[in-house]
Amino acid sequence: MKYLLSCLVLCCTLATAHAQNRFRARIISAETKTALPGTSVTWQQAKRSVVADSTGTTSFSNIPDGEQVFLFTHIGFEAASIRVLFPAEDSVFTIELTTAEAEEDEEAAVIVTAMRTSRTIANTPTRTEVISGEELDEKANMKPGDIRMLLSESTGIQTQQTSATSYSAGIRIQGLDGRYTQILRDGYPMYAGFSGGLSILQIAPLDLRQVEVIKGSASTLYGGGAIAGLVNLVSKTPGEDREISLLVNGTTARGLDLSAFYSERYGKTGLTVFGSRNSSAAFDPANIGFTAIPKAERYTINPRFFVYGKKLTADIGFSYITEDRIGGDMDFIKKGGTGFYEENKTNRLTTQFGLARKTGKHSSLQLKNSYSRFSRSIAIPSYEFEALQQSSFTELDWTRKGEKADWVIGANLVTDKLAEQQRSSSPLRSYQYNTVGLFIQNAWTVSGFFTLETGLRGDYVNEYGFELLPRVSAMFRINPSITTRIGGGYGYKSPTIFTEDAERSQFRRILPIDINATRNERSMGGNWDLNYRTRFGEFGFSINHLFFYTRLNRPLVLTDAGNGEQQFVNSTGHIDTKGMETNIKLSWHDFKLFVGYTYTDAYTHFGPETWLPLTARHRLNNVLMYEVEEKWKIGLEAYYFSPQRLNDGSKGEPYWIAGFMVEKFWEKFSVFINFENFGDTRQTKFGPIYTGPVNNPVFNDIYAPVDGFVINGGFKIRL
Repeated sequence: MKYLLSCLVLCCTLATAHAQNRFRARIISAETKTALPGTSVTWQQAKRSVVADSTGTTSFSNIPDGEQVFLFTHIGFEAASIRVLFPAEDSVFTIELTTAEAEEDEEAAVIVTAMRTSRTIANTPTRTEVISGEELDEKANMKPGDIRMLLSESTGIQTQQTSATSYSAGIRIQGLDGRYTQILRDGYPMYAGFSGGLSILQIAPLDLRQVEVIKGSASTLYGGGAIAGLVNLVSKTPGEDREISLLVNGTTARGLDLSAFYSERYGKTGLTVFGSRNSSAAFDPANIGFTAIPKAERYTINPRFFVYGKKLTADIGFSYITEDRIGGDMDFIKKGGTGFYEENKTNRLTTQFGLARKTGKHSSLQLKNSYSRFSRSIAIPSYEFEALQQSSFTELDWTRKGEKADWVIGANLVTDKLAEQQRSSSPLRSYQYNTVGLFIQNAWTVSGFFTLETGLRGDYVNEYGFELLPRVSAMFRINPSITTRIGGGYGYKSPTIFTEDAERSQFRRILPIDINATRNERSMGGNWDLNYRTRFGEFGFSINHLFFYTRLNRPLVLTDAGNGEQQFVNSTGHIDTKGMETNIKLSWHDFKLFVGYTYTDAYTHFGPETWLPLTARHRLNNVLMYEVEEKWKIGLEAYYFSPQRLNDGSKGEPYWIAGFMVEKFWEKFSVFINFENFGDTRQTKFGPIYTGPVNNPVFNDIYAPVDGFVINGGFKIRL
């Protein structure tokens, strides 16, 4: 009897084991044959869903015998299903998805790299905006020499001009000053402190593959500085085909942009090279005797070398930028002699090195390092500021991509050293900060409905102590058309004199930071958005609505230190900025209409409650595009800014900016022309931009364009 029972148990066990099967599939694009990570796969009988990993692969286990149905959906592609009769041969099924007709869904397949987990936008709980492909090309046509316009024409982002004569500017996200936005290049934070002052004016877009924007507190990702958000500039890398791109652009303001990019893969190695020359002449459209666009000349070279192995990949590169720009009195710039001027001379050398090694089937170890050497001199009559900033970033992280969860664990070291040259009797503003950070990130696909992303970072700054930075984001797929995300986190920023307020005065009469009397600025913030997209026949529609809030505690403010000098101190209050963004996209045949609205309610709460200066409460973006693929591209745009409060307590005027762009394509050649600000909106039309004598002017806040109507045009060659 004992043996009979044992046999019965064994037989049942074998029968059960035989009835448990496994299903594996790899999902690819029918057109490009490339993997489709992030595809949602549903086992209909069991009502279970999983998301394909970064290789487009997914699997189910413990499948009983009989016919089972699996449904595959990916935003931007037609849904597909497969019926499998089990028991079946244990092999990997290849599923090909066909691109859907809805053009507005194409962006959902873009991989986001700023999060390190390399997921698609559709499967990233942290709300991320990506400018890529055709949109990136369109923006580059309007301003091929820098990324200022590329960013400023995005909803919720405003570029704030800090000098009336030198054209310098910073990025403002959701109302907060530019120093609270972290700018990365391929995940390397190389534009901070002193080197951030002219960064967006010195980056040409021709070698960019995409631009990723995360709004809200994001210091958990890369450390201090990302209180308002971060911008990650992603470079092109060698592809299967060789790429040679040339761009020539000229403007009616006598500007000239020449850019070239080369990319090719040679088996197990690859190379990219970018070079450019950008120049502008002194331009005074208002005929007031001062430059709206300075005389400038800039040269850039950026080669990168790549090595591809079975388990080991590496890349190494460097970038060198040198620029001389001078603005001010038109007579002085053209003839010399005496007069007011502002001259900026900069030299920027950066190096990048990355090494990645697979440590398992789904895990890898990565080492990253960058070094930046930035020198800049600012000269005006009777004053000069000159300093050298040397900074580095080193990171080691381990990544594991699982069937449902991705992990990133790492550590980094950030060094920042500023050495100011003694050009006056004022105290030097030199400093040296070292920051050690440990971080952990997790992205967990709980189900096809719910994905959770968490992160925790601990930073120790040698002069300012320890910061603990948690963050969390969640995404809910209510149905294939509706997705919502909610998230938030903490941020911080170490004290620095390099702010928009200080830049406006060329850092004159500003005392060094008192380390013993200042502390890190700290923030907390969150956002919630709802995304809906659908299609009615030939008509496509999508809308994204975002609510945001950020509170910045003990912000640094300039205070009177006596004897005509100023010093940054922590205020006893806070700044909060809250509001909403709405983005609507409509498509019909070859037409696309983009409408964006931003409402920003930003106030300072130290002393009397005050509306945050130079922040438009209402902003409206409108872009209409007509595009016949590989033949024509025509765009009309209009942007509205409501009145802004100025630092002297007065209000600026509301204004509109309108532009018109046309590009004609041939197989390997295109020509374009752009009529920027054809309504000739200029702040000089609203009133004077300076007070005092011409040889010693005091400039007002710049809240509107000063360059007016400018036409630019040129051609692009793609080989």
